[in-house]
Amino acid sequence: MALGVLRLLLLISLVFSGAEIVFCHGLESLQSLQSIISWSDLRIDEHYKDSNIKDEEGKRVILVSKDGSGDSKTVQGAVDMVPDGNKERVKIYISPGVYREQVYVPITKPYISFIGNKNGETVISWDLRASDRDSDGRAIGTSASASVAIESVYFCANGITFENTAPAAQSGASGMQAVALRLAGDKALIYRCKILSSQDTLFDQIGRHYFYECYIQGSIDFIFGNARSLYKECTLHARNSASENSGFSLNSCKLSGTGMIYLGRAWGKYARVIYSYCQLDGIILPQGWNDWGDASRQKTVWFGQFNCSGRGADMSNRVPWARSLTYEEAKPFLDQYYIDGDQWLRL
Repeated sequence: MALGVLRLLLLISLVFSGAEIVFCHGLESLQSLQSIISWSDLRIDEHYKDSNIKDEEGKRVILVSKDGSGDSKTVQGAVDMVPDGNKERVKIYISPGVYREQVYVPITKPYISFIGNKNGETVISWDLRASDRDSDGRAIGTSASASVAIESVYFCANGITFENTAPAAQSGASGMQAVALRLAGDKALIYRCKILSSQDTLFDQIGRHYFYECYIQGSIDFIFGNARSLYKECTLHARNSASENSGFSLNSCKLSGTGMIYLGRAWGKYARVIYSYCQLDGIILPQGWNDWGDASRQKTVWFGQFNCSGRGADMSNRVPWARSLTYEEAKPFLDQYYIDGDQWLRL
């Protein structure tokens, strides 16, 4: 996209792809309060800093501290302390600092919370790109570039910065995807987190996710994936068929920065995104949307706005296939019901 170098303060551009989604509903044997996420899963009393005790609600706490005063010096070390097949909430309390490591939470370790210290910044940072080579000399690919990859169900994060510091791509370069966070587990809550990179920042891969009061930064097509996600009050997809219930809903978000950008580009044939009650600054190209060079997608994508404000919200010069939604059309995408939140969120 030859729009110059974008130095973005907030969410700038979305890329949408398509793949069949199979939602994981957690372990069948767990029919208890563990199958919901509540505010208590995001909080910790700083008095509880020992993995051998539990917090006031009986939840296990693992302390990560770079100085060795905790249970682990690394975030991955703390994750590894959680047993496979875990059946209760485990809170990993990460002391302030920059943790230079790549972190992976496998599907076998559900119910994990990453909790930062409210009095300092907690950063998990790595610097791989898709074109980097593995030990056999092969490109690692987009997924493996992620600084943090989450594949478990019922994951939570509060007050964490997920960062990929790989250098920004030069114009025309390929393989420069540098994912900060790859989220591939069902039923995840990301709260007051920062997700930072230069390109392909957030791989919102699959599952139902709720991003609340987050800050997402990048410069090129940097939210992509096949999830069904609700972004609410963020300082800020995709389908293989018209019947596939996936897409991104952005509610009460703010888009600002520098340069000129699209609201989204239709990478997939059935891409779907809805902006509702969003503040759109004057960085939005008048046409709003791009069909990725395939005019046939104009008939199948579902790109719409409802009750947005700001200079970038002007619909008068939008592409003819953009949708100006009524309240009834936008209503299914406005709250947690869009991601079946009534089944797994208690916020």
